[in-house]
Amino acid sequence: MTDRRRINGPSGGTSAPVYSKYLTKGPSDVDRPTRTRAPNVLRKMFLKTGVTPSASGSAYLELEASKNPKATSPGLATLSTSGLKLTCTVHGPRPLPKSAPFSPHIILTTHVKYAPFATRRRRGFVRDASERDLGVHLETALRGVIIGDRWPKSGVDVIITILEGEEDQWWGDDRGQGSTSAGEWGIMSVLSGCITVASAAIADAGIDCVDVVSGGVAAIVRESGNEEKPSSINLVLDPVPSEHQEILAACIVGYLPARDEITDLWAKGDIGNENQESASQNYAYEDLADNAVQAALGSYRVLVGALKEAADMKMR
Repeated sequence: MTDRRRINGPSGGTSAPVYSKYLTKGPSDVDRPTRTRAPNVLRKMFLKTGVTPSASGSAYLELEASKNPKATSPGLATLSTSGLKLTCTVHGPRPLPKSAPFSPHIILTTHVKYAPFATRRRRGFVRDASERDLGVHLETALRGVIIGDRWPKSGVDVIITILEGEEDQWWGDDRGQGSTSAGEWGIMSVLSGCITVASAAIADAGIDCVDVVSGGVAAIVRESGNEEKPSSINLVLDPVPSEHQEILAACIVGYLPARDEITDLWAKGDIGNENQESASQNYAYEDLADNAVQAALGSYRVLVGALKEAADMKMR
């Protein structure tokens, strides 16, 4: 039955037309982007607090988009992946409803959602399994930071919107080249950014914490070789999935530098199996975790600098 009072949309899904001559090029016409940073160098990060005045605390985080140095023409083909852009708002602490049972600690609620336009494949309006997993990991990372017994029978909501998310592979892999890095690897970098931006928003809200927590990610990648340079397996910080031929394993941590504690650790991938090269057996999960901590320390410096800048502006 149709509704006469409004214009009904199409019954099925639609995709907007894209008028770009660069999208007509095949993967063979454009070189795969390569990592120009050193293995232990992070991408440039922009972090700012107080971007949403109506919220108790808010923050915005952005990682620069890596560009293909071999590309000669401008357009979508020059970008290896979308730069990570996250916005976080914190509401609370505020009293729980009278019908809620008594809680001696604060009730933390996390909500992570991709914007429909955040990735190349359009996201739905209802949270999927990956977004719920992000919310669970984020809650685990933040629960060990907030001093919860100072707000009995209170609640705080941490809401993160992903404006641009990390892609899992290069766009050319979807156009016939064949993906060798199958797997949701981009979600690791997204979770690392979510932990950092949520910590900044919580500090902006004035919620007492034992320390600020920062996220870091490290990965073991396989680089394709040629006649001049053979293929190799390396351990890198802050990986971009589209810049590597294959990702063997990755690890993300939520780290408290002042206490030297890890509040959340998530690792996946295979290391040292018999069907892999002998070079991969030189690394262990301990190496991944240690390098992820080093990446978290780099994010921690940016986080502390942003909070100090915000504090100086409020004191003026």
